Amino acid sequence: MRGPSLRGFCPVLLALLVGFSAAAASAPRAAVADGGQVKRLPPLELRLDPSDVDIEGGQIRCELSRPAAKLVLKVLGVDGAVLAQAEQAFEAAPAGTPLVIRWQPPAERVARIELFGHDTSGYFKGIAITPWSFEVPHEDVVFRTDSADIDPAEERKLAASLALIEKELPRARQLGQVTLFILAHTDRVGSVEYNAKLSTRRALAIGRWFARHGVGIAMAYDGVGESMPKVETPDEVAEPRNRRVDYMLAIEPPRFKRSRVTPAWKRL
Repeated sequence: MRGPSLRGFCPVLLALLVGFSAAAASAPRAAVADGGQVKRLPPLELRLDPSDVDIEGGQIRCELSRPAAKLVLKVLGVDGAVLAQAEQAFEAAPAGTPLVIRWQPPAERVARIELFGHDTSGYFKGIAITPWSFEVPHEDVVFRTDSADIDPAEERKLAASLALIEKELPRARQLGQVTLFILAHTDRVGSVEYNAKLSTRRALAIGRWFARHGVGIAMAYDGVGESMPKVETPDEVAEPRNRRVDYMLAIEPPRFKRSRVTPAWKRL
């Protein structure tokens, strides 16, 4: 990438970032009578795919591994307040049937969703979904052409971002282990391979700056080069809006629903 003045987060992508937490709770294995003998059932499974969770639309689709009695859902805010609750009965829907539960999306930011699936034998399985994330508003660091070195004059921008991160962390830590994710992009000037490597070096440089200046939380970084443009352009077109770095605090790695690119997050 040449002439790299960077831009900030794409708001369209931000609205589609969803993080997941694997925390789960379940009742013990069920025992049923079968011809006078006790038969132990396998553990109840509640299965869902990230693409089937629509936070903004207030809908989740999932499956149970045994006949379904109901789904019970609770939506929580960052401060732990209950923002919404819902319960949906399914009248012994067979195992593997798509089950949908809906709720009225709250105006407040959703931090956690607790979903419990109940089977017809009185047993349940729960999953906690943690969609909380925080875009760190920032002015992008401007790198010299073909360089991943941060010039001293650019450090004030990173210092301002660090102050915002430290301000948000006390509220976020109650939700789980927070990670700072750093994702760098380029425009389409230069080869695909070169841009991927250059963006990764720049993301790493920014992560190392935060580490040296006491960010104090886990960090992950990657560079995706020209593969996730904010503005579509022909090849070899210089587009400043595509030369950007995203900073996000989240519990789980961000997911970009409208992109086929999955960042290969590397721990710093």
